[in-house]
Amino acid sequence: MKVSIITICFNSEKTIEDTIQSVQFQTYPDIEYIVVDGNSKDSTNEIVSKYTDIVSVHISEPDKGLYDAMNKGIQLATGDIIGVLNSDDILADTNIIQKLVNSIVQHDGIYGDVGFYSEHDFSYKKRHYSSAGFEKSKFSRGMMPAHPSFYLKKECYERAGLYRTDFKIAADFDMILRIFSLPNTSFTYLDEEIVKMRLGGVSTSGITSNYILNKEILESCRSNGVRANWLSIMSKYPRKIMGYIFK
Repeated sequence: MKVSIITICFNSEKTIEDTIQSVQFQTYPDIEYIVVDGNSKDSTNEIVSKYTDIVSVHISEPDKGLYDAMNKGIQLATGDIIGVLNSDDILADTNIIQKLVNSIVQHDGIYGDVGFYSEHDFSYKKRHYSSAGFEKSKFSRGMMPAHPSFYLKKECYERAGLYRTDFKIAADFDMILRIFSLPNTSFTYLDEEIVKMRLGGVSTSGITSNYILNKEILESCRSNGVRANWLSIMSKYPRKIMGYIFK
């Protein structure tokens, strides 16, 4: 099966090479790597252009934000399986795509864990996000499988549609909720750290961002028929604290 990995970026010269190299050194042979750049003003595109042997598609043009760029990548993808790798993150090890392909088998999607590391490098792990034990009922608490670890059959995106571009932060939550709501689908958990993430992204950058995130999660739940309120959404935070303790 061909695996399409999508990286979206904008002025990512400090981190994009680590991301690309984590794809370059994968042992799985059939990877389509798509880089969607938002018309960077730094050297991001020059760095990407060094890796024509691994980057299958590279576009650079203005976009309407993070999720608009993700939609472009999905529409360009030709793989049987699609995943998103952010431009400041890396795949956890060189065999991880092979493990995902081996485990997805008869399922429509697969997800695992992610680790949050120092924004400067990946030598210090600050938090672990486990997707173990996830079930659909947890969406009402604002919980979901770790989006960067989520790899889906292309047909799921074709059925669910694209990311909501009116959301600033929680369109990934909304997408996964819609994916899990598709009839006649099944998903499986891989007990592995799939991605190493640098802290400091849009969804981990302060009180204001968390307010916007939770407000959008509530809107997504309501628009998708999931009963939720501020109290239920806030109940996810003790679990997040545990991620800092048991990392």
